Amino acid sequence: MKHSTPLILACLLSGLAAPLAAAASDAPTSAVITVQDPVEDPEEKPKHLTEWPEADKELAKQIASDLGRLRKAQTEGMEQGGRDGLLAAGDAAGPELLKAIAKERDDAARARVAEVLTAVTDWRHTRLFAAEFDNKSEHVRLYALQRAAAFPDKGIRAAAEEAFAQAQKRAGTKKEIKDELYSASLALASSGSLDSLEALQARALEEWGSSGHAIRAAIEGLRGPEATAIVAKGLTSDDRKTKVAALRMLAGCGDKESAKALVAPSLDDTDNSIRVAAINALRGIVDGDPPMDRMSVFEAFELASKWKARL
Repeated sequence: MKHSTPLILACLLSGLAAPLAAAASDAPTSAVITVQDPVEDPEEKPKHLTEWPEADKELAKQIASDLGRLRKAQTEGMEQGGRDGLLAAGDAAGPELLKAIAKERDDAARARVAEVLTAVTDWRHTRLFAAEFDNKSEHVRLYALQRAAAFPDKGIRAAAEEAFAQAQKRAGTKKEIKDELYSASLALASSGSLDSLEALQARALEEWGSSGHAIRAAIEGLRGPEATAIVAKGLTSDDRKTKVAALRMLAGCGDKESAKALVAPSLDDTDNSIRVAAINALRGIVDGDPPMDRMSVFEAFELASKWKARL
């Protein structure tokens, strides 16, 4: 089977909510389209969906037509027309988009479908994606795990635990198996479980460039003293990469009370990469801000001084 995990993940990253999306320097350059359904009663708190919105006969016919245009995309206009129609249909197109991800054999077409599904879904759909964690299609499983992980939700814990356990049973060196274990690790962490934190730490150490934004979003579900204590162990290492990885993780899961004291010493590190990581860690821990991807030595020194004064 031919795999397109990087394409699927790129589509997911393009739909991550701000502030994380603003930090994605390697995310797709296409515009992020946000589709939101209005809340009829402003005093009623929005809830996670347990069913996809039902499309009436006319809308279902239109979704099928637009989906066919998007998948075939024989011309630029054909592709754009299909995309526009599906975006207008909103999350009512969700079930058909998932089916298309499972059936589509062309990587580029599958990525186009995933991009639209990302655009029409948000935190409200995590429970619906959790129901797909055991889908027969590997492509659907990976997409569902990664999409749900973008929005921390304790309500997917049981499904995420089962997905993680199954992925561990199949653990091996094949790329597709490693991808699923990683995706399940993201989902499990986003549900508030610490059980996959070790796996994500290892991934952060070796593949932060391609995985950092997804990891950061997922471990927001772990923010607190327990996760802080586990991740902060990396700060005692003599290895620069290990320290930087720990600081990057703390940006997402560190709690204000304990993490500030642990991170502060790294503001004085003579290694600028460690200093920059410490600044970004505090940005995430204290203010919930995304990392600054580019920072000169002078800027880092100035910002480190400001943070020391602030702490």
